[in-house]
Amino acid sequence: MKTSWRSASLVVSAVAVLALTTACGQETAPPASSQNVGATAAAGDYGSAGTGLGNGSGFDAGAAGQESSATQAATAGELSVATSQELGKVLTDSAGLTLYRFDKDTADPAKSNCDGDCAKKWPPVPADDATAGAGIDKALLGSVTRADGTKQLTVDGWPAYRFAKDLNAGDVNGQGVGGTWYALAPDGKKAGGGAGGEAGAADLPGLSTRKDPKLGEIVIDKNGMTVYRFMKDTQWPMSTKCTGDCLEKWPVVAPVDAEDTEGIDLQGSTPNRGYVVFDRPDGIKQQSIDCVPIYTFAGDKKPGDTNGQGVGGTWFAVRPDGKPVGASEQ
Repeated sequence: MKTSWRSASLVVSAVAVLALTTACGQETAPPASSQNVGATAAAGDYGSAGTGLGNGSGFDAGAAGQESSATQAATAGELSVATSQELGKVLTDSAGLTLYRFDKDTADPAKSNCDGDCAKKWPPVPADDATAGAGIDKALLGSVTRADGTKQLTVDGWPAYRFAKDLNAGDVNGQGVGGTWYALAPDGKKAGGGAGGEAGAADLPGLSTRKDPKLGEIVIDKNGMTVYRFMKDTQWPMSTKCTGDCLEKWPVVAPVDAEDTEGIDLQGSTPNRGYVVFDRPDGIKQQSIDCVPIYTFAGDKKPGDTNGQGVGGTWFAVRPDGKPVGASEQ
């Protein structure tokens, strides 16, 4: 079914996007001094809404500037299986730190696409001394040679990482970050089936909807994660107030072909011009619905979470027509 959604000609899609990108007006880049004005505080205000974040959110003020042992660890040691109340069975190193996989990597062939600054936030797990503990199939453990020549541990082909904001054994602060990072299960899959994992989300289109028991019909991404809008963004002309550090907490939804949607209003307030790609001033391309830029929330750890709803009084889940759930448009 997914293949049929994506069977439309890429050339036709590219032409359509080109024709639509000017429909919502253009934004001029704000001066450096104004970056994140009014956005960062709201984006980081985890305590104002949502549930289940607590000290495990990975963005505690007390943890700011701290560096976990993950960034310094030189070895992996004997790997173990830990049980997370939230995620089920999770793979850890000998120090009890959670191991992660990156959706932009590949497992066949094994290849890491996290280097430079990425590798500082997500330190690769060395392969040299990694061994399989109880409950782990040693045949699944391997290695991949990174661009710098070092050997990185792989689990069923997936390169393994730690997260610099995991400060203690058992932390899973990296789960769901950017919609691309997920804790590793002992078999190399995403722990708990993970968003976009092997537990059915693979059949979802790029954008679709689900019926939430509290919020009603809301938009979700290809991983089943709730989609949000920021009330300090503007629609006409389309502009954003979420830049810089804000994007770590509220990752943009990347462009999704119109053929890869289900239940989304592609017309918008102006017929045939509601579903466009936003060329942000920071160079990132972001999907919009009815000229409203859309995001996911790093505090949502699994499909069905709506922890971003109402954060800071400015972040709200999105209806299929781009309108905010539970907030009047400003």
